[in-house]
Amino acid sequence: MNLSDSQPSGWQFSQRALKLTSSAIREILKVTERPEVISFAGGLPSPATFPAEPMREAAGRVLRDAPGAALQYSATEGYLPLREWIAARYGVRVGQVLVTTGSQQALDLLGKALIDPGSPVLVETPTYLGALQSFSLYEPSYVQVPTDGHGLLPESLTPALTQGARFLYAQPNFQNPTGRRLPIERRRALAAFAQGSPFPVIEDDPYGALNYAGEPLPTLLSMAPDHIVHLGTFSKVLAPGLRIGYIVAPEALHFKLVQAKQATDLHTPTLTQRIAFEVVKDGLLDRHIPEIRQLYSAQCDTMLDALARHMPEGVRWNRPEGGMFIWVELPAHIDSLQLLDAAIARNVAFVPGAPFFAGSAPSNTLRLSFVTVPPAKIEEGVAKLGQLLRERL
Repeated sequence: MNLSDSQPSGWQFSQRALKLTSSAIREILKVTERPEVISFAGGLPSPATFPAEPMREAAGRVLRDAPGAALQYSATEGYLPLREWIAARYGVRVGQVLVTTGSQQALDLLGKALIDPGSPVLVETPTYLGALQSFSLYEPSYVQVPTDGHGLLPESLTPALTQGARFLYAQPNFQNPTGRRLPIERRRALAAFAQGSPFPVIEDDPYGALNYAGEPLPTLLSMAPDHIVHLGTFSKVLAPGLRIGYIVAPEALHFKLVQAKQATDLHTPTLTQRIAFEVVKDGLLDRHIPEIRQLYSAQCDTMLDALARHMPEGVRWNRPEGGMFIWVELPAHIDSLQLLDAAIARNVAFVPGAPFFAGSAPSNTLRLSFVTVPPAKIEEGVAKLGQLLRERL
């Protein structure tokens, strides 16, 4: 069925709606719903990490002790005790914290508040696909910032490259899609850049707690607190179904983001905010996150071992120190989109790399996610991908 045929005669979509595109990952996930498919495509946290019993108990306490407040409308800024908890964790003022309906909403609010049609927006090369989808609604002109195997290159942020930019969007910790972590020297350089910049640096940090190799590195926010807009989420360390993210921003921007959120959804659901606070207030995350790291570290090692044994010569990949992804570069003549069709025919899925680029993109990259696939299936899936590549070589 052609969906356009079902539109009533005379109805017209906005130009913005006509430019909308579907997420490449979401389209692939429709295929991976088949139980026989081994999916390395989704960026989903492992359900094995969800603290279901503590959350069940927390929900019971919330609905027993404060049912009226938990089921009522509440402030746009968010549930105050949860905001205070976030502020204390980051060492910032509570007036800087806005609770959002997932960090994806945070990206949308920043787009509303900061982007005009045609205004330059700086992004990494490659960058998070969900950010591109969100920002693109507001019709920016993307400027790709050069990167290497360790992430963004701060020395590339020249006046010529950054002229007129509204913001720089970056994921310093275990970036989606590459899994790269920005080294400490580059963090210092980027924080110094932010302090002298006429526009904010947005630090999107959904994976920062998921380090399982090397030393933890400081956030950009801690280095330049009045010049960094920090995005965080409970999706990767608690449960994505809560749909709770947050923005830490200077008060002037915070005020505009609150106004934008009022027009979007009034506030993030009161019930889930209260449940989240009830779960984390007594230190559960500090006990729970090490368990997530241990699981993901083992899954990552399993995939790295399988890649080393099954991939033919000419295929390269990184060794992430945390997060959920491995970035793979194929020989130049192999198109990962065409490879995906062949892989799905053999019941294996991954995400081609091209959609993660804001401009011209190589066709020979792909992203693998390892956190939701059992070790035996990781072995089987990587072996199938290796065989497909050998056939093409």
